[in-house]
Amino acid sequence: MFPESSTGYSYEDCQSTADWLLSQTAVQPLVGIVCGSGMGGLADGLKDPVAFNYKDIPNFPQSTVHGHAGRLVFGTLKGIPCVCMQGRFHLYEGYAIQKITMPMRIFKILGVKTVILTNAAGGLNQDFKVGDIMIIKDHLNMPGFAGNNPLTGPNDERFGLRFPCMSDAYDRELQQLALDVGSELGFSDFLREGVYCVLGGPSFETIAECRMLNKLGADAVGMSTVHEVIVARHCGMRVFALSLITNKAVMDYDSEEKANHEEVLQTGKHRAEQLERLVSTIVARLEHNNNYA
Repeated sequence: MFPESSTGYSYEDCQSTADWLLSQTAVQPLVGIVCGSGMGGLADGLKDPVAFNYKDIPNFPQSTVHGHAGRLVFGTLKGIPCVCMQGRFHLYEGYAIQKITMPMRIFKILGVKTVILTNAAGGLNQDFKVGDIMIIKDHLNMPGFAGNNPLTGPNDERFGLRFPCMSDAYDRELQQLALDVGSELGFSDFLREGVYCVLGGPSFETIAECRMLNKLGADAVGMSTVHEVIVARHCGMRVFALSLITNKAVMDYDSEEKANHEEVLQTGKHRAEQLERLVSTIVARLEHNNNYA
């Protein structure tokens, strides 16, 4: 049975969920972090954590994917109040796109100023290696080309404008901060920048699709993040996003390689600790750079 579909959540629905969460924790988060497949350890690094299972949160969707814990964790990271999603929602789980992105609107009402998103992605750029971390500088929204956009339907001005700009979706100052931090930590050898393309999933891409996406300018491909970015920007939050390149997309018909989810989780484990150090150091610098607003 598919999870129930919904045309969207009203401002009042999101407000009531945010109010419920704030009544259960003293943490008022300034940073919201979304942990991708195998990267839930970021939330485990929070000090004085207060965790909520998604199933216990009013109006909240449930995570159904192996590698996604399905918890919302409040706490501090390097002294900065944060909220972490351990597990996110995807189109392929059968959810309406407005339901997938509802947590971004709750983040906004909670007081979050900066959203940091991580994901596992397939590398299309032939210079990328498995284990590389790609700073997302832009995206291609394939479901959006087909009319599946999280902002479809009536617009509530309390969230944001009817026609939000996306040419500055990924904050350039935060991208530069990540490069600087990565250099300091000695991560430059596996830190990249590139364009992320989102597809609906859950099937991995065909060889022809990978070749096409690469020709269109995509460096990595995955099944998440972009919808959340659109809603976060609609709400006026700053956005920074990282892809962990967990497999190389198959581009050659003679190749024996095949993409699989276990490989994704294994690579996540291998690089997770360094990704967590990168993100936590960026969060610590946000205050230093006065980059909340």
